[in-house]
Amino acid sequence: MTKKSITYTEAYAEIEGIIEKIENEDLDIDELADKVKRVSELIKICKDKLYKTEAEVEKILKSID
Repeated sequence: MTKKSITYTEAYAEIEGIIEKIENEDLDIDELADKVKRVSELIKICKDKLYKTEAEVEKILKSID
């Protein structure tokens, strides 16, 4: 089975959804640790995508000079 790559927008939206549930106390205490772990994974995905995009943009800008 191939794991679908999550987009930055999807990851960010999922983070927002989890945070909203935490803030509204809609999460069961038994789910909290799993959701915090998931947010941690999503943040890593977002950071990686941002760093890759930054490097790509810098490369493009250098090629213009």
